[in-house]
Formats: sequence, C-alpha cells, structure tokens
Amino acid sequence: MAARAVLTRGLIPGTDRGRHGTCNDCEVHSEPAATARSSRDEVIEALLLASRAMVALAARTLAELDPEVTLPQSRALVVLASRGPQRVTDIAADLAVAPSTATRMCDRLVRKGLVRRYRSPNNRREVRLNLTAEGKTLVRELTRRRREELARHVEAMPAAAYADVTAALQTFSQAAGELPERDWWFDADETA
Repeated sequence: MAARAVLTRGLIPGTDRGRHGTCNDCEVHSEPAATARSSRDEVIEALLLASRAMVALAARTLAELDPEVTLPQSRALVVLASRGPQRVTDIAADLAVAPSTATRMCDRLVRKGLVRRYRSPNNRREVRLNLTAEGKTLVRELTRRRREELARHVEAMPAAAYADVTAALQTFSQAAGELPERDWWFDADETA
C-alpha cells in the first residue's frame, strides 16, 4: 500500500498509525494513502457539487439576459473578455473543443453581433476575434447579475467560513488557469 510521509517532531513511537523512522532530528511516520485519497475524493465531490450550482446559476442568468446565447458561447465571450483578441484555435484550446466546433460557435457570435473578426496587423493571414461593444456589454451585464446572485448565496453562509472558502476557490481557480476579473484584458484597445 502506498503511503504519504509526514514529518513531525517529538512523536512517541507506537502512538500513531503507520511505520516510523528517523531523519536527522525529525521523526518520520507514514499515513495510509487512503487518508490522502479520502481528502482528495472529498475535495472532488465538493467541487462537483459546487460546479453544478455554478452552472445552474450561469445558465439561469444567461437565459434571463439573452436566451439565444448558449453556455459554451458565453464561455467563449468570457475568454475574449479576459484574454483579449484570440484566434479560433486559441478559443478552441481554451474551451477544449475541436477547432471546427469553435469556428461554428464564433460564426454564430459574429452573426449575433457579439464578436467581430479582423486581420492581425502583424500577420495579414492571421484572423483574430474580439468582442464588439455589444459583446462587452453582455459580458459586463452577465458578470453583474452573477455577482448579485452569488452575493445572495454568500450571505446565507456563516461569515466564519468566508476566509476558507475564498482561499479554496482562489487556489482551485489558479490551478484551472482562470484569471481574476481585475486582470482581464477587457477594456484594452480592440486592435492591440
């Protein structure tokens, strides 16, 4: 059975689980891998539960604002808002979809007037996508509505949990590669 090593000082041999050993002045004991796996599994279950709640919130606010925009299209808009002008292949990679799927999705967003295509000034063969003024307005309004709904849910939580929830969600968001809204490209020059 695999084990996770934990360094401790001053343990009395035989009083804890697992094997013992000494490394310099630290005593080393092992915890069964099941303990680490259980915690990992609990984190995954909690994230699954939270993701269902977040997807429901996102779908609800999007349907209220613009029922013609799908959740994946909304995600593409957020990618453009947070990262700036992108090629279709960049959007496809970010959304983990085939480039042909991203192309069709972006075609729909262009037809809806939320995204525009333009040729890169540095490479005329490269086509980039960017939010239109209407696309920016939609992303801002979606964010505002989601923030309001999240505020209602947060107020239902005990204030003592805020710090732990914040730290956990920030750690997860960083691991997932999400940028905080304050770091979004959003208002930069469209042709930059």
